[in-house]
Amino acid sequence: MTENSKINEAVKYFEGDWNCCQSIIMTYGPQYGLPKDTSAHMGTSFAGGMARRGEVCGAVTGALMIIGLKYGMTNETDSQARDKTYELVNEFMDTFKAKHESLRCRDLLDCDLTTAEGRKTAQDKGLFKTLCPELVKSAAEILEELI
Repeated sequence: MTENSKINEAVKYFEGDWNCCQSIIMTYGPQYGLPKDTSAHMGTSFAGGMARRGEVCGAVTGALMIIGLKYGMTNETDSQARDKTYELVNEFMDTFKAKHESLRCRDLLDCDLTTAEGRKTAQDKGLFKTLCPELVKSAAEILEELI
């Protein structure tokens, strides 16, 4: 698959009712040995900024998992891999934040998903159909540049 098709694949997963984190790790995980079903299980908790808590955007979390999957440590003395991973994670986070002004779901959506009212606001504004796919796309684009 080309870069563009990977980015499109991540967006299509999201539009197909997978969450933001799942969309990223289901797209990129298999090329690093993480099966799609495991990706789906693992990513379930991270939507809405970690179970709708509004913390770090799930698309960001998924991208960080992929960076770790590709570059992370394989033993406790592999400080070179740790340092490379941290460098790329920081670059990813800095780039995403510069583009979107925040890494936090509640700031990105400008509503509180921990409440029924906040989820209704997000639904009424169509954020899960408009903004969130763009955030997934942006995370995939940044990830493509780094991996």
